[in-house]
Amino acid sequence: MMARFLIRRTTFALLLILVSSSAALLLTRLAPGDLTTELGPHATRAEIAAARARFDLDRPPLDQWRLWASRALRFDLGQSMAYGRPVAPLVARAAANSAVLGFTALLVATVLGLSLGIFTGSSRKGVAVSVIRAASVACLSLPPLVTSLLLVFVAARTGWLPLGGMTTTATLAPTWGAWIADVAAHLPLPVMALALPLSATFERLQSQAIGETLHQPFVAAATARGVSRQSAILHHAWPVSLRAICAIYGIVIGALLSGSFVVEYVTAWPGLGRLMYDALKARDIYLVAGCATAGASFLAVGTLIGDLLLAAVDPRVREESAR
Repeated sequence: MMARFLIRRTTFALLLILVSSSAALLLTRLAPGDLTTELGPHATRAEIAAARARFDLDRPPLDQWRLWASRALRFDLGQSMAYGRPVAPLVARAAANSAVLGFTALLVATVLGLSLGIFTGSSRKGVAVSVIRAASVACLSLPPLVTSLLLVFVAARTGWLPLGGMTTTATLAPTWGAWIADVAAHLPLPVMALALPLSATFERLQSQAIGETLHQPFVAAATARGVSRQSAILHHAWPVSLRAICAIYGIVIGALLSGSFVVEYVTAWPGLGRLMYDALKARDIYLVAGCATAGASFLAVGTLIGDLLLAAVDPRVREESAR
């Protein structure tokens, strides 16, 4: 039953990666412009022709895509025009940096958002509930760009946090312990920029879901058997209310890891978003395709995780996959 479910979802994930990366390659190839922008105005025709042949730009777009796809199956994503290096190591390093940022923000948002959602959804009206709901609405209303700029402004005025980057440039050849401490000191600013709107989303969803679940007959039956209100909330209502969170959790994971472009750019975090921006500016076709492949992989893995979580908490999903 679960094997069939996993095969179907994995196939969908692989198709998502293929379509996203192929579309990025072909659209970048078909966009206006040429290598003369990067080679400079004094490049000769021979130099331009050699560069076009090196990056398969002298071939029709579909032929170029077939060559790239055959190499990508061997984990060879081609050469970067702008960096003059293989694309795969560049993308892997940027994707790892984005994963550190994204998973930390996801952990903070999940713990904060679900905890506050349980509190506001199971509590009667009060000052604390009103304040939390107002803060959630404010965090949801602010675009990521505004949130990032506000946090950078606060950090600049207070000096409590580094203004940007992943590590301090003055630190030369640090030990592993010093490097981890340096990264940890730079994490709070971009993590808060990503986690605040996400935690507000989780709080609103969890609050509504648990509020509706508390009115179900099985919760009233548990309370009638002498189960305390706190136990009824945590052991009976909360697991059922998690269906609403699990339904979007996978999409959130993928979008968070692959779409943190604005936050990475404002906070100078060397992740996948910044690399994609630089690749698009330089018309670096294979680097754009490599970044799209990594982003689609994050989205595909996140969607698969979300489907598995939803199947774990909702028996109806497992029954449907069995049929």
